[in-house]
Amino acid sequence: MNLKQVLNAAIGPLDDYCDGYGNPGASGLGYVSLLKLETGIVRMDMDTLLEGIVSYDRAESTGTYMGQINMISASSFNGLNGAVWGYHAAKADSIADGSIEPLTIKTRRDGVPIPVYPVRPLLDAGMRLFGTNESRRFPLLPGAHVNCAAKSYHADGPCQIWCAIALAIAEDRDKDANLFIEDCGAFKTNEGANARIPYLDYLVENIAESVIRCGDNNRVKYKEIFVGYKSATVPEGHMGCALTCAPYVVLAKNAVPRPGPPEILTDMTVSQWEEALGLGGL
Repeated sequence: MNLKQVLNAAIGPLDDYCDGYGNPGASGLGYVSLLKLETGIVRMDMDTLLEGIVSYDRAESTGTYMGQINMISASSFNGLNGAVWGYHAAKADSIADGSIEPLTIKTRRDGVPIPVYPVRPLLDAGMRLFGTNESRRFPLLPGAHVNCAAKSYHADGPCQIWCAIALAIAEDRDKDANLFIEDCGAFKTNEGANARIPYLDYLVENIAESVIRCGDNNRVKYKEIFVGYKSATVPEGHMGCALTCAPYVVLAKNAVPRPGPPEILTDMTVSQWEEALGLGGL
């Protein structure tokens, strides 16, 4: 399927809610992925299990709103019938105009250089689709069953929790999937919120290298990588959850500018998409 066919086949049955991929009523076999990184921190005044539940729920509902869903952990590929919001559809402005600058350059085993870009524009595009808890746009249907490439990590303070994600774009989308890498963890520390954690300085390099190695495993060549992380300080007496995820969804009907068809999203930036729908700022 080419990208226009994917988008035309990736519209759900609901007017104002996105839905999980594979649920009944979608327009076809296509789906859209987006990216989210977030942390949630709560006081430790119940028990460990409950605090873990609430901190995870807080991470889901903070930032890009993904609250009230049944998140189902899946593996980490955006396939031939998939598109990435912010990259293939409603493209992030800095990606569309080429102003995004690489963080580093990796070299494939065949000697081809691969730029490694910051993931922030893709995270921002995802937030602009779903909205936030305070300003919801086209969020996932409450109670929806949603497959997600996802990992999470809980830790009690004092510590620094972190979550990271990468998206690798396949050179040949006619035969290879795009790849997500998710990572998360924590460091025990008494340092403040602005403390630098040495491992995080190497995280971008490490995740980009893991992409290259996964490509080697499957004989897949990636042409560019997007990567980034988020960290937060968890005070003593609190529990933190770091969540990294990429949900597989179908779009709300009203997320497609009229008169459509959905394939027009492949020719729009995320700012043009917002303007076409008359959306205000978040």
